[in-house]
Amino acid sequence: MEIKSGCVVAMHYKLTNDEGQILDSSEGREPLKFLQGAGNIIPGLDKAMIGKKVGDAFEAVIEPEEAYGVRHEQMIQKVPKSAFQGVDELQVGMSFQAETEQGPVPVKITEIVDEVVTVDANHELAGVRLTFQVSIEEVREATEEEKAHNHAH
Repeated sequence: MEIKSGCVVAMHYKLTNDEGQILDSSEGREPLKFLQGAGNIIPGLDKAMIGKKVGDAFEAVIEPEEAYGVRHEQMIQKVPKSAFQGVDELQVGMSFQAETEQGPVPVKITEIVDEVVTVDANHELAGVRLTFQVSIEEVREATEEEKAHNHAH
């Protein structure tokens, strides 16, 4: 069976950046299962899956626009330390949920200088070209329940 929208796919993968650094992998774990075409995986990888079958192994290079997006400088802001009430010690790398007019947005502290904290709301992989080494382990029709819930069970 070829992968098409509405199939459940199980795959093993290794994800690297342009420097060859391993960012994620399913090694030592169960294969990742997802509902094809349901937005469960990044768009570029979703497209690369179409037509593949069990046993296929391939490499997919995904540009930022088809992965986690490009970096946006306007998503980096400087805020006063006082915005972090109730946090005893702020450190670079800490993550928080910022409350915005559009709802909660995850941010990460990237710099602290005196009383000013720089936070970045870009996804940590925004602007990064991703390379996936993929092996297809299972392809099957999704159940009606999986289709209704928009994810594999």
